[in-house]
Amino acid sequence: MSIFRNRAASAAIVAVAAGALTLTACGGGGGGSSKDNSKTKDDAKAQSKPVQIGDAKASTGPAPEVPGAKPGGVATVYQEADFSHLDPGQIYVSDGKLLSRLIFRGLTQYDEDDQGNLTVVGDLATDAGKVSDGGKTWTYTLKDNLKDANGNPINSADIRHTVERLYASYITDGPTYLQQALSGAGTTYRKAYPGPDKGKHLPKTVLDTPDDKTIVFHFKEAQVDLPQMLTMPGYSVVPEETDTKEKYDNAPVALGPYKIADFKPGKSMKLVKNDQWDAKSDSVRHQYVDGFDIEMNHDDEDQTKTLLADQGSAKNAMMFTGQVATTQLQQVVGNKAAMKRTIQGYAPYVWQLNFNLDRVKDKKLRDAITLALPSASVFKADGGAYGGEVANSLMSPTTPGYDEAFDPFNRKGKPNGDIEAAKKLIKEGGFEGKKLVYAYGNTPVRQQQAVLIATALEKIGLDIQKKEIDSATWYEQVGKVKNGYDLYMTGWGQDWPSASTVFPPLYDGKQIQDGASNYSHINDPKVNSEIERIAKITDTTEATKAWAELNEYISKEVNPAAPIYYTKVFQIFGSNIGGIRYSSDSSYVDVTRVFLKK
Repeated sequence: MSIFRNRAASAAIVAVAAGALTLTACGGGGGGSSKDNSKTKDDAKAQSKPVQIGDAKASTGPAPEVPGAKPGGVATVYQEADFSHLDPGQIYVSDGKLLSRLIFRGLTQYDEDDQGNLTVVGDLATDAGKVSDGGKTWTYTLKDNLKDANGNPINSADIRHTVERLYASYITDGPTYLQQALSGAGTTYRKAYPGPDKGKHLPKTVLDTPDDKTIVFHFKEAQVDLPQMLTMPGYSVVPEETDTKEKYDNAPVALGPYKIADFKPGKSMKLVKNDQWDAKSDSVRHQYVDGFDIEMNHDDEDQTKTLLADQGSAKNAMMFTGQVATTQLQQVVGNKAAMKRTIQGYAPYVWQLNFNLDRVKDKKLRDAITLALPSASVFKADGGAYGGEVANSLMSPTTPGYDEAFDPFNRKGKPNGDIEAAKKLIKEGGFEGKKLVYAYGNTPVRQQQAVLIATALEKIGLDIQKKEIDSATWYEQVGKVKNGYDLYMTGWGQDWPSASTVFPPLYDGKQIQDGASNYSHINDPKVNSEIERIAKITDTTEATKAWAELNEYISKEVNPAAPIYYTKVFQIFGSNIGGIRYSSDSSYVDVTRVFLKK
């Protein structure tokens, strides 16, 4: 899933990283200590444990009470910029996922414990799904008395509509796993079904709703990960009666514990309690605070300074996807009281520099650029040791199959780039003075990183033309096939603990289209055929090994994107914000349990 971290780029989603991790507030060093207590690759490895599947009992609400929780009050949320989408079908980014957890619901959802272990449970459904036909058929039954914020009952027709509208031409930025699994690989799923606007439904042999409570999915191939897939915000329910199609992005209807009461695009959003939400139907969410006031245009510097000072209304304030700013890292780490209101985690994202293969066609040039990248300096601009570490691979340490020893561009030996080796390739290829357009987001972190990257590439003889883009629409811009850029950074993390949620969306040539996640436009026949072959392997161990081998081929033989750094999360909160913990599901704070202490 794409990541919208520091509003410089849209994960995944919203990414899922399951497993054990110390999620409670971290104890820090005192007296200005510079000791590095950040998360490590050992923590990341622990996050690659398989997700558990919950039964009907685990799916029954209400959610267990959070120790010490009290009702009442309004929490303030600081955001750097606006949400790129509010239509669930269009959401595939991290800040959108946190908002989704508060206002939307789908068939399934994650239940998370204090060790970060994830269990898929039924959300609107009574359980995580009943499977038959060797994994090709999944049946879901809806819980009783479900309603949207307008009081309209939720039934199987709403689920069918939610799935069918994903085929509409205006849905361009959300996940496509479900559509592809139902109707065909790659971008061909739209050819199989023209969408609900044509007045026809998906065939019953694909999606059946035999009564108001029952939904049956029929797939061409076994879909063992469907329960995890359906937890994604992109598959949250859009009630049929209230769907305004293209306009739904402006005013979506809530099913979760909160609803949007006021929205000033680019400025603020006010969430209030949804009085149609029934806690007895929800085993994972709470409704402790009366609402959330989301303020935009607060960059990481501003967020950190305000929350660290902890004065006045800032005591009731929190981050969503904000991070402790690099410039204030030591002030936070060296303050024992402040560290007690921080959380940390090893996120599943890989920041990589994408080569637009339609424009940067010579692999020798791509290899030279990859060798020259100052990875250590780039990640330090995004939170230092608490914000990330140098990436050796296009696979994250949280992804099953990751190999720390695989290091084709010697990141371990030359973490800040190998200028001489890069210069040699530039000279061999005759690339001296070649102009390349480097696009980057208009946030302080991305601006700093752009200077670092451009300077390094100019040292090896390239002419870098920097192009600044509005971060709020970053992925929409670089996600266009004819985007006009040569180089651009994106962050991606697994949608659940499997490389099957990394390599198909990023490197399958059949998925090249506007809004898709194949940002480099790689269309390599071997990669395409391997993705298709591995996707059919049902043995997890065998599939994991095959994905790791494909990762090596992609990096060494094609090099469509240069890995730069892995991400860690380090957030701080106001002293009156209770219930904070790192979420292995969202890779940021767990927003479902927030309360005000007094």
